[in-house]
Amino acid sequence: RYAAFLSYYAILEKDFNRLPNLAKESPDGKVIAAKIEGAKNMQITSPAKLFTQTSASGERIALEAYRGQYVLLDFWASWCGPCRKEHPHLIALYNRYKNQNFTIISVSLDDKKTDWLRAITKDGLLWPQVSDLKGQQNALALSYGVQAIPANFLINPEGIIIGKNLKGEALDAILAQYLSK
Repeated sequence: RYAAFLSYYAILEKDFNRLPNLAKESPDGKVIAAKIEGAKNMQITSPAKLFTQTSASGERIALEAYRGQYVLLDFWASWCGPCRKEHPHLIALYNRYKNQNFTIISVSLDDKKTDWLRAITKDGLLWPQVSDLKGQQNALALSYGVQAIPANFLINPEGIIIGKNLKGEALDAILAQYLSK
């Protein structure tokens, strides 16, 4: 499965490289190149890319500060229905495991701070929330190769990605495997 995924990105990258430089250097071309590179580099067993982004309360949140914990890096937006539907499940998991070396860091792909903050409050999200308010051009989402949301990456205490795009029972099972010891 992993090899098939990499070959898909190799084909996509090959097609992208055939484009004229004008297209590759355009704003859309740069976004596509960043997503290709991020997706190739952010695979299970890859080291998680370190980052710092501003939280909803204005503080700088760095992934490195969470070294030694399991971190679910969750990508979402206030306008994303499937993302918002997942929040009650994430809240339940957070409450179950927050005292067992686990946290969530959510990355919003919003571009309007008021919409982002309203959704955090309405959904009752209790863990760190970050965003650069650049919408779908969020630097962190691009560096992780996020193609669609909701998306997530489960990072182990050593900073290695051990799960990707886990939802529902699959997320429950992997967290139980690592945290219910």
